[in-house]
Amino acid sequence: MLSILDIVSFVMLFIMGCLFMLKSIREKDDVKKHMYFQSAMLIVIYAAIEYPEVRKFAMETENVTVLKPKMNFKQVLEKYGYPVVSKEQSQYISEYRTTNSDKLKDIRWNGNKWGRGKISKKWRYLVNADFKISNKCCDIMKKNPVKKFEKKTGKHPILGTMCEESALRKSQWMKSGCNGFESTRPISKPMSFWTNQDVLEYIQTYGIEIPSVYGEIVEEKGKLKTTKCDRTGCVFCMYGLQSDKTPNRFQRMKETHPRLYEYCLKPKEDGGLGIKDVFDYMGTDY
Repeated sequence: MLSILDIVSFVMLFIMGCLFMLKSIREKDDVKKHMYFQSAMLIVIYAAIEYPEVRKFAMETENVTVLKPKMNFKQVLEKYGYPVVSKEQSQYISEYRTTNSDKLKDIRWNGNKWGRGKISKKWRYLVNADFKISNKCCDIMKKNPVKKFEKKTGKHPILGTMCEESALRKSQWMKSGCNGFESTRPISKPMSFWTNQDVLEYIQTYGIEIPSVYGEIVEEKGKLKTTKCDRTGCVFCMYGLQSDKTPNRFQRMKETHPRLYEYCLKPKEDGGLGIKDVFDYMGTDY
């Protein structure tokens, strides 16, 4: 049985979007070194989509196996499209624009018999955008390399996802709980019931080192927060950007990582990602 210390072992490395693969687990008692398990394998997806500080931090951790996707992020954008609004909505928009099925097209516009599965009225204008939109980036950049590794090695993942991060993750947790050992793809998500406050409190309590891109952990109005980035993950991701407080993640990037910011906004024909056109079309501040 996993103890509470087993579970919190995942805290630090998972806020960086890293992944543990394991067959058996054994607790390591050095909390300040993040207490990861001696028999666990840390998988880092090296795809140049993280902040450089996070990538460096992960690569300096012991027992690391590096996986690389078949395509880089720019190639994914060019072939499939930009990740905007949310995974669900970008999928619906992409399917509406590309499907040959009249039935699916109608569902994506009007919903199924329960009124679900449709593009929100707020985002319907995006079906006419002059750039591609899709939800494929996460599959290609992260999930596919890991699934290939699972098939090759027979190892299974422990993820650090939390219910509070999305309605989809909460729904999945309510169906299967923290462990889906009997599923087609065995998987464990021991931090599902944790909150971001739990993560920050644990890091602060045990004095765990975190990448400099997060800044310091401070208390404000009774809650803990980081003084710089609150989340990192894929540095180019635009999911949920519409809900960011000012300054949003890209406005902060402009101040902290100006060269990276310039690369994001630069036109594709000039070697950049062309995100400026997406922001202009959606009326997003940057």
